[in-house]
Amino acid sequence: MFKYDGTYWDDVEKVIRYVPHVSELFHKSILITGATGMICSAVVDLLFHLNRTSEAGIRIFLAGRSQGRMEKRFYPFSEGTDYFFLQYDATKDKELGFSADYIIHGASNSSPEMYRIQPVETMLSNLIGLNCLLNMAMHNDTKRLLYISSSEVYGQKQNNCPFNESDYGYVDILNLRAAYPSSKRAGETLCIAYGEEYGVDTVIVRPGHIYGPTMTDSDDRAVAQFTRNALRGEPIVMKSSGNQLRSYCYTLDCASAILTVLINGEKGKAYNISNKDSVVSICDVAEALAHKAETSIEFCNPSDTEKKGYNLMVNSVLIAEELEALGWQPQFDLQTGIARTVDVMRKRIEG
Repeated sequence: MFKYDGTYWDDVEKVIRYVPHVSELFHKSILITGATGMICSAVVDLLFHLNRTSEAGIRIFLAGRSQGRMEKRFYPFSEGTDYFFLQYDATKDKELGFSADYIIHGASNSSPEMYRIQPVETMLSNLIGLNCLLNMAMHNDTKRLLYISSSEVYGQKQNNCPFNESDYGYVDILNLRAAYPSSKRAGETLCIAYGEEYGVDTVIVRPGHIYGPTMTDSDDRAVAQFTRNALRGEPIVMKSSGNQLRSYCYTLDCASAILTVLINGEKGKAYNISNKDSVVSICDVAEALAHKAETSIEFCNPSDTEKKGYNLMVNSVLIAEELEALGWQPQFDLQTGIARTVDVMRKRIEG
């Protein structure tokens, strides 16, 4: 279970200061899908904090498959008072019969293992669920829908230069692992199509590699696995050389970026989310975690099954100048973010 404490709320307050015109959300209604996930749970925490410290009066609607999971993640808050739960499955073509001023669509398979085991559900959650929400936005005068896409839409590049929002490389659409980036690409186009044909206001964010204490216990991505190993006092197991360059961003910084784009982004535009002070290799992240948790690093070869879930991109460094131009500033470099992650998640383990 996620553990709230004073330090975490101080960090929430810190990042909220860098969301330009955040008062635009006051007394509005916001629907969030994928609310118990690593990224959107941090967004929800920012909104809770605004309501409790600024009397923002934001009506928060959290859509998901399990009310019990929602209550467990946000245990200090009350369903029906602090937020409202809506039954929702992003793989089902079912209207919510609901309207909101703003929609943040973050429901998606985000597990490499699930990409391999459930490629169909991975694609459907990125298309069918999004289509239902876009249709809802069209019929209910929603001010804006924000779609959380992925840096994986960029595919493979011929060089190691960072990606800006107009760079697109090669994705092998016959590779099973392409279920995720291909459907994210299609989801982005669907947003643009609804904007052109029906006038729906949409914006898109493309997060890089996000990490932080809101990582869930079931998260099987590399940094989450590294962190759990380190907190158990076990060696961090690397199943590659770890030389791949990535753009990393702390969860709360990512959450503040999402709200920044929701409020200030240009209709029909996509924005990279990355921290220019956290462009490092996977090995650098492992070393920072090992140092903070006082453990070691071991290398071993991945199985053929594990390889099927691997990110197809060798280079996924993102340029976030378009986001920064909106006034957003990240507050956590890699060392600070890793330290916060270990400290907060250690409290979860210690109970």
